[in-house]
Amino acid sequence: MANTYTQMHVQLVFAVKFRRCVILKVWRDSLFKYITGIIQMHGHKLLCINGVEDHIHILIGLRPTQALSSLVQEVKKASSKWVNDQKLVRGGFSWQEGFGAFSYSQNALPRVIRYIENQEEHHRKRNFRDEYTSLLKEYEIAFDHRYIFHDLTS
Repeated sequence: MANTYTQMHVQLVFAVKFRRCVILKVWRDSLFKYITGIIQMHGHKLLCINGVEDHIHILIGLRPTQALSSLVQEVKKASSKWVNDQKLVRGGFSWQEGFGAFSYSQNALPRVIRYIENQEEHHRKRNFRDEYTSLLKEYEIAFDHRYIFHDLTS
C-alpha cells in the first residue's frame, strides 16, 4: 500500500504518585492545556482530557508514528517538570509508574467523551481505585490488586 491509514482511539488513565490529591482546580486547566500541547506536538489528536485531584483521563486519536508507551512517558515527564517548575505542589510532583490504556471504536467516542467530561460528578460517588479496577475488569485485563497502585503505606 502506498499510504498508511489508521483509526486508533485510546483512553489513557494515570494517577499522581501515591494517589496524592494535589491536582488543584485552580491550576488543573493549565495542566490540561500543557498536556494537550505535548500530545499535539507529537502529532496525535487530543479528543478529551479531564481529571480530578489524584488522576487524569486522556482520550486521543493515536497516530502510528510513535509507540503509546513512549508518548505516555513523554507526557508524564514533561508535565511533571512543568508542575515542579511552576512550584504548584509543595514537596514536588510526579506521576505514578504505569498507566491504563483502553481502545475504542469511532462509535463509542461520544460515550467515552461524556464519561471523561463528567469526572468530578462521577467521583462524588466512586473512588479512583474502584473506577480503575472496573475498567480493567470490563476490558478483561488480568491484574493483581497488590500491584495496581503504590500507596503511601506500601
